[in-house]
Amino acid sequence: MVTTSVSRLPEVGLRARRRVALRLLPFLFLIYVVNYIDRVNVSFANLRMSADLGFSDRVYGLGIGVFYLSYILFEIPGAIAVERWSARRWIARIMVSWGLITILTGFVRNAEQFYAARFLLGLAESSFFPGMIVYLTHWFRLRERSQAIACLYAAVPAASLIGSPVAGWLLGVRWHWLEGWRWLFIFEGIPAIVLGLITLVYLTDWPAQARWLPEDEREWLSNELRSELDAKKKIKNYTILEAFLDRRVAMLTAAWFLSLTGTLGSIYWIPTFVKRLSGLSDRSVTSLLLLPALLGIIGMMLNAWHSDRTGERRWHTALPLFASGVMFELVLVAHHAVPLAILLLLLGSGIFYAFYPVFWSIPTMMLSESAAAATFGLINSFGQCGGFAGPFVIGLLNDTTHSLNASFAFIGLAYLVAGAFTLTLRVRNPLET
Repeated sequence: MVTTSVSRLPEVGLRARRRVALRLLPFLFLIYVVNYIDRVNVSFANLRMSADLGFSDRVYGLGIGVFYLSYILFEIPGAIAVERWSARRWIARIMVSWGLITILTGFVRNAEQFYAARFLLGLAESSFFPGMIVYLTHWFRLRERSQAIACLYAAVPAASLIGSPVAGWLLGVRWHWLEGWRWLFIFEGIPAIVLGLITLVYLTDWPAQARWLPEDEREWLSNELRSELDAKKKIKNYTILEAFLDRRVAMLTAAWFLSLTGTLGSIYWIPTFVKRLSGLSDRSVTSLLLLPALLGIIGMMLNAWHSDRTGERRWHTALPLFASGVMFELVLVAHHAVPLAILLLLLGSGIFYAFYPVFWSIPTMMLSESAAAATFGLINSFGQCGGFAGPFVIGLLNDTTHSLNASFAFIGLAYLVAGAFTLTLRVRNPLET
């Protein structure tokens, strides 16, 4: 097994590692927080929106899913643009456009406008996430990549920590004849525009272009990343087509699709799940959702740290999925004991976050350059189809069965099968001798 020991790094490596992390990770974390708040704020808005506009669960679920139909269109070309053109320009373009569309979502009046707003938001945000993963490979070595991805992905539960109380407050207001859920979209779209403009001047595409790094640190980091690239090419230098046809990429894609089917089904519906199970107020529901967010941040950081330390990836990916799947299936047994059912639901909704950063470190062990960028886009584009399937199927199950139990079983099964797929992977670490 490969271990990551900071003490083994030369002094210049320690300086470069620290400077890059402090410069990039807080800002990337911030823009991903804003991204995820803007993407899932509709789940909080729905505590009032569907009632105000007369939407059924099926209409809401389809509206959520429409986002992902357009989201997948530019995943692959967008990720390649980050690799071959400019990460900062592409990310800035995405942020400004999604901020504008989020604001416009606050003015929808019917189902057709809701569908259109979600479709346009998906187009605007397309390739943001795979582009961020590609960008991290430009700056962080394989030995610490899971931890870097964990710092980025911590933004997902952190978005709930920030978004939940803000949503709980805004849902209770009514200003200038606009309902609170409309202000939720308006206020949360503005930071994306501002940060998109800042991205143009703050981010740097490659270490060799980083004037904020001393020359010796630039050279050390560039040489380290070049050595890793050469090591991966010695195992196999993939073309984009060869990467797409690799069995392991197919298994990663299937696992990502299933995990996102459960994850996004859970994320977009959990405020509604908790409210219907408990009968609590909107503000109490949003407060309870702080628990899975906190659990998710802790789980991601610990799991990524331990995975980087041991060099083991498969079980660190699969175990959080298995644990979450079991929690959701247990809700079926405990649904008559409401406090226990809600606890299991919240735990299951928090534990799964731990699999994210380790999962995305697996393809970076196999691939590099344009093949890696295109494959990140491929995996994420097919996986994001789960963002359509999960919320839509849950809405359909709720309307058809007039119960939440089928939805809980569906989410749990998706997690369990995704975990099983990850255990079939066999990926050689290029740094092992």
